[in-house]
Amino acid sequence: MARLYHLARLNDRWFRLDEPFDVVYQLGLPVDGHYVSGCLQIQKFAVNCTWFQETFGECPEEADEETVRRFARAYIMMLLGTQLFADKSGNRIHIRWLPFVARLEEMSGYSWGSAALAWLYRCMCRLANRHVVKLAGPLQLLRSWIFWRFPRFRPAGYDAFSWPLASRWSGYNLNVSENGPQV
Repeated sequence: MARLYHLARLNDRWFRLDEPFDVVYQLGLPVDGHYVSGCLQIQKFAVNCTWFQETFGECPEEADEETVRRFARAYIMMLLGTQLFADKSGNRIHIRWLPFVARLEEMSGYSWGSAALAWLYRCMCRLANRHVVKLAGPLQLLRSWIFWRFPRFRPAGYDAFSWPLASRWSGYNLNVSENGPQV
């Protein structure tokens, strides 16, 4: 199998990232397929998460197939807007994901892993601005990658392997010690 390399630039220095498929191992998301694109600049077209939770909080037991599909689309929208492509507000879901969830059957054909990684890189680049104080994006990917690559930061009792790797940290709650946050 041919090894693929990505290059990243930080200021004037270039770094070779020899594990482009880390996102596959960490989150279990595909990195091949159709590209995910959309308008990322428009901030006003977002729906409040509380509306999603109130409207689609629980699917009725006697729901027909179309109702179940509608609730599934809402759930996927919430996952996309709050987990993979979260903004700093933490309570908005952008409507840019509507065209993707409208065609549920085609969602597995997209490169969601690449899009999540690109979004994380974009958010981390924005964090380099001295006026930015909060990090957004798929932070569970970043945390899982840190725990995987730097075992000294890994909490005790989380050495078991499971796939995707990020699922190992699902029960982990970030504690604040006397030295500040652990991660």
